[in-house]
Amino acid sequence: MFKILMICAIIGLAAALPSDHVDVVEEKNDVRADGAKAELKLTDGTEETRDIDEHGVYHGTSSWVSPEGEHIKFTYVADENGYQPQGEHIPTPPPTPEPILKALAYLASHPPAPESHGHH
Repeated sequence: MFKILMICAIIGLAAALPSDHVDVVEEKNDVRADGAKAELKLTDGTEETRDIDEHGVYHGTSSWVSPEGEHIKFTYVADENGYQPQGEHIPTPPPTPEPILKALAYLASHPPAPESHGHH
């Protein structure tokens, strides 16, 4: 199972590459009873490392050089909580506006009164 996942991951990475000719510099795959590890390095500077532990949790690192010449790198974990990337180039949501924060604090400190279902 792990070997199939690793092969699919490497094929997926290769398929996502730009159409310019890129060669594989180094490729390593290690399938073990307690997980698997794959490494891929390409001539354009792209590198991918992925570990899968005995629980099926993915830990990975990807890096490449953008068309503008900027080095992009991120890490990720993929587990029962979903795909969780981290890196300085990953967009983040803007901060919550102060009036919204105040309204949320007010609502938290003033819970609604319980509804009465009795007859009058």
